[in-house]
Amino acid sequence: MNKYIKPQKTSSPDTISRGDLPESIVSHYGSSNLESKIYDGLAKAGKDTDNLAIKDLSVIDQLHTGGHIATLELAHKAAIKAGYHLFDAGCGIGGSSRLLAEKFQCRVTGMDLVPSFVQVSEKLSISTHTEDSVNFVCGNIIDTELKSEIFDMVWCQHTLMNIENKRKVFEEFMRILKPGGTVVLHEILKGDDNMQEGIALPVPWAAAPEHSFLITIDVIKSIINDCGFKVRFLNDVTEQAKVWWEKVDAAFSKTEGSPPKPLGPHIIFGENGKLFGKTMTRNLNEGRIRMIEAALIRIES
Repeated sequence: MNKYIKPQKTSSPDTISRGDLPESIVSHYGSSNLESKIYDGLAKAGKDTDNLAIKDLSVIDQLHTGGHIATLELAHKAAIKAGYHLFDAGCGIGGSSRLLAEKFQCRVTGMDLVPSFVQVSEKLSISTHTEDSVNFVCGNIIDTELKSEIFDMVWCQHTLMNIENKRKVFEEFMRILKPGGTVVLHEILKGDDNMQEGIALPVPWAAAPEHSFLITIDVIKSIINDCGFKVRFLNDVTEQAKVWWEKVDAAFSKTEGSPPKPLGPHIIFGENGKLFGKTMTRNLNEGRIRMIEAALIRIES
């Protein structure tokens, strides 16, 4: 594959304003000295930090529900093809971007709000020798500032929970997708619309209620329809999510009181990371949240 040419934003770097970024969200995910923490952990785990395998990073860069297995299963369902250009919306530290690029021989542009995530994504891609097929941009997926109709697929995995105006997100996805392109979703939604209580906190996307913007399945279906997408499939995968998070909870319970391993969720989320198994299991079992996967097609005009 030829070296990846970075997509250009429609505005020049000197004129891009970062003032509209939700700083509370950036601060929730931002971790001081993240790059050093990751590479120190990798070294302590006995990894060659100059020649990392994709699998070496899965315990820190595949922290979404189901981990790398869920990513690959959904990618096969979505029918990614070699040579595709993907947009990874809210890419974190680039785990799915690198995995998809390697497994499916495609090019991936990842975007995230958090500057430290983008910086680390680039460094890890060099260490895994995937830098020729992936690229990372710091930006807001509501307004990517990228050119129109340049992507074959948008990959959106555990990203929408932090975004209040989801309609604008889908409108932007429609703009940057080529006609006939696909939006792939693996997202967390609000469970029962009649439930008076909020979600149990902390969760991976929020330590406080003001960070979380969950909507029901009926609302997201309405937005999808209004924005002009055709649903190829939309599956409720809540039961699978319950199994995953119960396993996470059990694993943390077994090691409670022991020093953390060199690599794990604590590298990204700090002390809150060890609580996610309990809170996510509770939220799922009590119907406060649900999980979906979907593939949406941009109708060819």
